[in-house]
Amino acid sequence: MATWIVLGLIVLIGLYLVYIYNDLVRKRQMVREGWSGIDVQLKRRSDLIPNLVEAVKGYATHERAAFEAVTEMRTRAAGIDPADVAGRARAEGMLTQALGKLFAVAEAYPELKASANFRELQSSLESVEDALQLARRYYNGAVRALNVVVESFPSNLVARRFGFTQEEYFEIEDPAERAVPRVSF
Repeated sequence: MATWIVLGLIVLIGLYLVYIYNDLVRKRQMVREGWSGIDVQLKRRSDLIPNLVEAVKGYATHERAAFEAVTEMRTRAAGIDPADVAGRARAEGMLTQALGKLFAVAEAYPELKASANFRELQSSLESVEDALQLARRYYNGAVRALNVVVESFPSNLVARRFGFTQEEYFEIEDPAERAVPRVSF
């Protein structure tokens, strides 16, 4: 009888370990899904930037520094390894600052602000920024859930055994970079 009880406990412990492992896999997949969402929104934003720069360039040809800064930051952000969350966050923060400067240049040109093309690009960029903010929240929530399980006992024993590690949050380090470019024309 004692043998059956011990055997039953071993089976229950084994089932619990399988549950923990599957929960870790599920949470890791949610983190990957979250990162994919961020990556898609960053790509959409990156694709809008050349059109935006060209629209502003047509009106403000002498503002070369603002155009070059946006182009350089876009290129730098695109060159970051997708697995480098912290590096990507820094690069995207610098791109956001450069976009803010570009919009400041555009502010000085009333005909540009009245341009339907520019307004459409601005609206598209704002939409992408909102979607990017939601994607960041989802990703960071998934990272938090995974990190809690990776650190908690007894799941930390299973996580360590099978190579599950904590993930990095998608954070912007400089508070000035945290601001989403707000433009009102």
